[in-house]
Amino acid sequence: MSDASFSLDPRLEADTFPVLDLPLATVRLMDDSRFPWLILVPRRPGLAELIELEGDDRAALTAEIDQASRALKTLTGCDKLNVAALGNMVRQLHIHIVARFEVDAAWPGPVWGVGERRTYASPQAMLLVARLRAALGGA
Repeated sequence: MSDASFSLDPRLEADTFPVLDLPLATVRLMDDSRFPWLILVPRRPGLAELIELEGDDRAALTAEIDQASRALKTLTGCDKLNVAALGNMVRQLHIHIVARFEVDAAWPGPVWGVGERRTYASPQAMLLVARLRAALGGA
């Protein structure tokens, strides 16, 4: 299936930095410096649920979640990875991969709804994006 008709939800576009495109999903960095946080969005139009992915795409997304999770864990040395597909606020299918630390502001609870988002300074975001690209095998 072509991804030509795919478009990223405007809220995801506004709240994230592009990292790179894997074969199926686009990888984005959430703009909240309190939590190293990736978003994977399969480039397939109209998806809201994991169960809507076809078999090959489902397998590809699982492999890409694994790849992104390993890269984030290696880069951050986090204590725990949280991986979730929620979609209550943004219906477009997207997977959250959040690096968690026992000393972070939300530990041990979820990151949603805790405190105020702290956006990255541009140089800090660009450095992390470059490190993530390298860890994910991109240029």
